[in-house]
Amino acid sequence: MPEVVLYHKYVSPNKTIFSKFARLFTVVGVILVLISYSPSIWFWIQTEVTNQTANFQLSPSEVKILTVIGETGQRKYIPPFDSRLPVINHLAISSIGVDTTVQEATYDNYEEALRRGVWRVSDFGVPNETGNPVIFAAHRFGYLAWTNSFRHKNSFFNLPKVQTGDTIQVVWRQRKYTYEVYKVDKAREITDYTADLILYTCETLSGPERIFVYARMIQI
Repeated sequence: MPEVVLYHKYVSPNKTIFSKFARLFTVVGVILVLISYSPSIWFWIQTEVTNQTANFQLSPSEVKILTVIGETGQRKYIPPFDSRLPVINHLAISSIGVDTTVQEATYDNYEEALRRGVWRVSDFGVPNETGNPVIFAAHRFGYLAWTNSFRHKNSFFNLPKVQTGDTIQVVWRQRKYTYEVYKVDKAREITDYTADLILYTCETLSGPERIFVYARMIQI
């Protein structure tokens, strides 16, 4: 039987050391590039978040109209009290998978409410009172810390997918209010103040356009 001879490739120690140093310098170079650009990246992120948060503030003209409506509004239908319903106020839009707690906050700290999900715009309507429409606002894209699951359930990421005829349920003080969507609009400000419920979010991260959903309360 012929003898089998195995040959091993000789690798120079210098070449091995050179390869290790090359990888090390590559890693260090990438880190240095990231460090040098990190202020710009951080500024961009902060600017985008600031811009999209600022878009949730109602304009002076919107506030003026809502104030007048609040003084002249008609009595709304109030559904029966149900002790089985959750004590915490809740919003559900089954057509887009929203199922979340309603966050309460004043204009002084509404940004924190938006971080947690859907904010009821303060100083205006609540479901069980006359006057102003109830207004809910939420981020569409939100924050890097959000998971996709959280974003879909607790924000208005899919609000543009809402369609006329969809229903929205709001549990408020253990009463279930049901609303039916009659208009979905893209605009910079509210265009219909006759709605019982208005939802809105930003269309893009920093653009001025908003997505509005208008709904009327229905008795079930």
